[in-house]
Amino acid sequence: MKSYKIAALAGDGIGPEVMREAIQVLRAAAKKFGFTLTITEAPVG
Repeated sequence: MKSYKIAALAGDGIGPEVMREAIQVLRAAAKKFGFTLTITEAPVG
């Protein structure tokens, strides 16, 4: 099974509300296609 590490950096232009939805999409894709994610969130900007 593939595993990916992703940094989710919400800040100017792409706020936390957009990043939250993007993470939900990534998790749904991981579940459907059988890979795992390690997501690290941090604010920037």
